[in-house]
Amino acid sequence: MATTRKTPRFKSGLEKKAWDMMPKGTEYESDKIKYLVEHVYHPDFTLGPNTYIETKGRFLSADRAKHLYIKEQHPEVKVYFLFGNAENKLTKSSKTSYADWCTKYGFEYADFYKQGIPKEW
Repeated sequence: MATTRKTPRFKSGLEKKAWDMMPKGTEYESDKIKYLVEHVYHPDFTLGPNTYIETKGRFLSADRAKHLYIKEQHPEVKVYFLFGNAENKLTKSSKTSYADWCTKYGFEYADFYKQGIPKEW
């Protein structure tokens, strides 16, 4: 009795076409390879050793990823976010605000036009 391999859920038509031509036993997205991205970050304002304020009018996906990398790789660094509007949504279709994202990932933030710069920073 012949066995058929289960067809994975592909991200593109090209992947599906390639899968159809792969030899039996070929696996799709079965492995994970970690990698680090090396960049240099220039904080907007330095308050003291390892303490910074980052001002953001727009909080793009690349910015969010960068700050998660920094937090993970440099736990001694404290970054406060100062948003033009902390209630802006991450994307047009998102229900998550900039403030929600900060809370979820443990970043302190303020809304510049509503609160100004917190004195405790």
